[in-house]
Amino acid sequence: MIALPEPDAAVLARRDVILRDLRTLVPDGPFGPGVIGDAIRLRAYETDGLSAYRQPPLAVVLPTSTGEVAAVLRYCHREKIRVVPRGAGTSLSGGALPLADAVVIGLMRMNRILDVDFADRLAVVEAGVTNLGITQAVAGEGFFYAPDPSSQLACMIGGNVMMNSGGAHCLKYGVTAGNLLGVTFVTMEGEVVRIGGGHLDAAGYDWLGLITGSEGQLGLVTEVTVRILRAAEGARAMLAAFRSNEVAGQAVDAIIGSGIIPVALEFMDRPAIHACEAFANAGYPLDAEAMLIIEVEGDTAEQDDLLGSIAAICNRFDPISLRVAETAEQSIAIWKGRKGAFGAVGRISPDYLCMDGTIPTGELPHVLKRIGEMSDSYGLKVANIFHAGDGNLHPLIMFDANDPESFRKAEAFGADILKLCVEVGGCLTGEHGVGVEKRDLMNVQFTETELRQQRAIKSAFDPDWLLNPAKVFPLEGNPALAPRIPAVVPHG
Repeated sequence: MIALPEPDAAVLARRDVILRDLRTLVPDGPFGPGVIGDAIRLRAYETDGLSAYRQPPLAVVLPTSTGEVAAVLRYCHREKIRVVPRGAGTSLSGGALPLADAVVIGLMRMNRILDVDFADRLAVVEAGVTNLGITQAVAGEGFFYAPDPSSQLACMIGGNVMMNSGGAHCLKYGVTAGNLLGVTFVTMEGEVVRIGGGHLDAAGYDWLGLITGSEGQLGLVTEVTVRILRAAEGARAMLAAFRSNEVAGQAVDAIIGSGIIPVALEFMDRPAIHACEAFANAGYPLDAEAMLIIEVEGDTAEQDDLLGSIAAICNRFDPISLRVAETAEQSIAIWKGRKGAFGAVGRISPDYLCMDGTIPTGELPHVLKRIGEMSDSYGLKVANIFHAGDGNLHPLIMFDANDPESFRKAEAFGADILKLCVEVGGCLTGEHGVGVEKRDLMNVQFTETELRQQRAIKSAFDPDWLLNPAKVFPLEGNPALAPRIPAVVPHG
């Protein structure tokens, strides 16, 4: 059970006044109310992608400009009201989970493309622009935005910055941090700060590096400047199927160890293969225990050379099947199941936890074997679908949230996977963030001294710990959030 701090009774008692004041700061507009306070509409904001937990907020504010965000933060700072930032709500770690006494600031109405500069290869967008929306805005000129989370159709760039999101193609192009040039950032006091801009490596301290991945602990990002890249001449995928997870893991390690960097290198195990094939009819080999999807790009000669080298490496591990796409349509067919993988698993299990840890690629065979042993021990099925090239694991633990014992086992199973990631030299998260899901595991990876230093940075930006409280840091490390109570309950 994930615990949240006890609500501030004084704030709850002033709810009507707070709603009235917020409505003067963010009035109703053509898209609907600027402030939501009624119980029915608040239900839409009570959870995020970690839907096993839910808690309706005090209120939801939907600003349309940086100025309105700053005004709301100034008011909440003055009145000592907690704030939870929210984009599309696709966070899988509970990063946008509200508190009962918190105001949710939703940035989805801040969705304008502000500027595109093809000569300097950058785009300036508001935080509510979707990840895929950036690529759609520049694709006509042959450009794209590289990070591509599986939720890219819905997830917003502001949330991507806060979680330092990745994606299948980040093996070659890097995660959000490597594709970010600048942000407009609003502090808890309502101060608007512009960091970086239309150039690489801004002078002075690396404030951009500090803010990226900060999970709403330090402030809110309202505008983002990203790098856009010229699209390659073409791309092709191949599929390699193996007799065991361990052998597939060895193949991944051999590909990376050879010095070849594919655009993407994805892993699926038997349960994932069967779920995705039933969902997408992509032609996946149902007799395989594990499968790799590998994509390369370049001109035709470069593609042929890379795919030939990778196929030779895979053949060393006696694959059941090896299929190389010859056309764009064949590549799309190979990717079809992977793109719908999370939805496919949702068809065969009432609920699942999507874990997110990273490990050295050389540890893949060992870790996959241990996850299989844990699955047997807990009596819960797991489907492994992840970005194998950079060791970013996404085991999907299947359970029933309406069964308290099943839910308890799933949480314990997930915690054991993350502890294993740290044990073999990896870390607790690759792209989903810490949120509430991994909050109480932070002391597995960090010493108390390291956590104290991280809390000191948080306190420098947000002395009253009003921004996205009860996330990232264990509650017992912050007396302002005690006592703990189980203020959220499993879905059901």
